[in-house]
Amino acid sequence: MKFSEMPYTRPDADAVKKELAAMTEELKAAQDYAAAKAVFLKQQTLEKHIDTLMTLAHIRHTIDTRDAFYDEEEKFFNSVMPEIQEYAQNWTAAMLASPFRADFAAEYGEIIFLNAEIALKAFSPAIISELQQENELTQAYEKLLASAQIPFEGGVYTISQIAPFKNDADDARRLAAWKAEGQWYKDHQAQLDEIYDKLVHLRDAMGKKLGYGGYTQLGYYRMGRNCYTKDDIEKFRAAVVNYLVPVADGIYRAQAKRLGKTYPMSFADNALLFRTGNAKPAGDADAILNAGRKFYDALSPETGKFFRMMLENELLDVLSTEGKNGGGYCTSIYDYNVPFIFANFNGTRDDVETVTHEAGHAFAGWYNAHRLPISTVWPGMEGCEVHSMSMEFFAWPWAELFFGEDTRKFRYSHLAGAITFIPYGTMVDHFQHLVFENPDWTPRQRHDAWKELLRIYMPWQKLDGEIPFYSEGEGWQRQHHIYSFPFYYIDYCLAQTVALEFWAKIQQDVQDAWRYYMAYTAQGGSRTFTELLKHAGLDSPFDEKCLRSVCKQADAWLKAYDLAGIA
Repeated sequence: MKFSEMPYTRPDADAVKKELAAMTEELKAAQDYAAAKAVFLKQQTLEKHIDTLMTLAHIRHTIDTRDAFYDEEEKFFNSVMPEIQEYAQNWTAAMLASPFRADFAAEYGEIIFLNAEIALKAFSPAIISELQQENELTQAYEKLLASAQIPFEGGVYTISQIAPFKNDADDARRLAAWKAEGQWYKDHQAQLDEIYDKLVHLRDAMGKKLGYGGYTQLGYYRMGRNCYTKDDIEKFRAAVVNYLVPVADGIYRAQAKRLGKTYPMSFADNALLFRTGNAKPAGDADAILNAGRKFYDALSPETGKFFRMMLENELLDVLSTEGKNGGGYCTSIYDYNVPFIFANFNGTRDDVETVTHEAGHAFAGWYNAHRLPISTVWPGMEGCEVHSMSMEFFAWPWAELFFGEDTRKFRYSHLAGAITFIPYGTMVDHFQHLVFENPDWTPRQRHDAWKELLRIYMPWQKLDGEIPFYSEGEGWQRQHHIYSFPFYYIDYCLAQTVALEFWAKIQQDVQDAWRYYMAYTAQGGSRTFTELLKHAGLDSPFDEKCLRSVCKQADAWLKAYDLAGIA
């Protein structure tokens, strides 16, 4: 079914609560596994349907945040889902206490009970009010960013639309674009500070209500972290500083030399990799999607079938339009066993990486759509990001389809970007830990903390105040994960480390690398992140030698790469 034909009707929240309550009692009363499984399958059908309706409303709201109908539907779900969660938690508790738990685990895997135990720790009816307020605040933040109107060179642009100017090869124009965007954030800083301050105190209050002394432990439970701890993350961050920051620093020093700039460079100059301009797609949105079809057809029969299905059923919304939320995402529409990709094409390299990155997520969701419970369609967030970040590298042999004469620029900048991203992503995580350890910080104290972390993780950034917002230690406010999905960012860094493992394998034999990829992807969410890696024959990013090894290989490749003729 095409996306535009998928019907939406607001669910009756009271009826859903009653159904869940009745199913919970039916599960408790089951006399044998057959009866327990029958009610379990009914509960799964209901969960899939409610999730589908919520997802349809969310997608249509993010496509046009000005649409009054779906704006109200988004508010409806923000209000009722925390209430429904109480009934879902009672169902989960009944599953955990079921005398047929061993039978369920034998058929569906022990992971469902491991994750269920974590889910119980992440919710209580006592925090329903806070969850509702949290939803309202994150929606207010996202609507604020979607409403951005940035004056530049006589025109007015959204945050997504001004991005190409921030990469312009002309120094003055590029700097002006950074200043224009930064000024918009500065003009709205009071709102940004107020929203985040309220979110921090709400989340801190939730953690304290549930007995965790603050938000951090609750945040880990809400993220479903089931195989690593805060200590593991701290060790990973230390390895990033020891092994990866020096390699990234070398990349920017070489870049400064190419550009004829003094190191460290401004945010605007760091955005330009080559004096003749950054790699750009060779065609428009239609050309990129057509190139994507050719790439996926060539990669494997499964990926070819998948991408053609996406195109035929209107499951990609990629153009940047007025009122559209920024960024990109992939989600599942469970009733129809299909994924959906949301993006904002703007004429930069990111357009191509959407077709590879978000479609990496989508392929994994489509391939595992048959799994029950639906919680095992996807692994945890870090596991999901392996699908997407690795798929970006699998497109390398077909890069010319997307980039034409800029292919060499693309390969260099893509690998360099993978390396230089990890310090940034790790810094985002470190910042959030500091914020929730110090919930009463003022906005200025948060900005100062970000500025200090920039000096540790991104020493190549010049912090001289030339560019409003960014060079004043306030750039974290553009990172919507910090507002909307606390602690969801280190996942990208862990996944990027694994993706670099795939990159190394692809350099040797792309088809052999694909076998590893499918061994990983075919598991869906049936195991924890570290177990998924182990069963696919991959190293864990928590093993220090993993990061050290991929850094060494990538550094050698970048230093040896032939950039002759590219200024």
